[in-house]
Amino acid sequence: MTLSSLLTVGQIIPEMKATERWPAITEIVDLLVARDRIAADYRDSILAALKQREETMSTGIGFGIAIPHASSEHVGEVVAAFGRSAPGIEFDSLDNELVHFIVLFVVPRDQFQVHLRTLAAIAKFLNDRKVRDELAAAPDAEAILQVFTSRGGPR
Repeated sequence: MTLSSLLTVGQIIPEMKATERWPAITEIVDLLVARDRIAADYRDSILAALKQREETMSTGIGFGIAIPHASSEHVGEVVAAFGRSAPGIEFDSLDNELVHFIVLFVVPRDQFQVHLRTLAAIAKFLNDRKVRDELAAAPDAEAILQVFTSRGGPR
């Protein structure tokens, strides 16, 4: 499984409206609801799971990257979305820098190994400065998806 296989053009926000962590997470979850990747009935419980994880420790890992994630019994497979913010989002990141790239994902409740592998793969993929530069320069959602596809995306 690669991130590029989890994403579609419709699951990418090329310029997020949110400027703070909680509204950013909500904006991405609402996109997944709108794209029928998360059932509307489960929106609030998935947001609560993401918030609980964030309150443990921010998923703003540094280098302008945040990877909000949670597990839920309300998804049957891994669902993900990507959001980009040129001005940056306050995310209480480990390095106190603004976040420009957010990959949010939700994993089925009993798939702990998948959860860890997905998290590690995304972090490794986005840790590459060339990848971040290409994502920053991409003009639209199609070009952003192409960066994930051409680079193989995280595995």
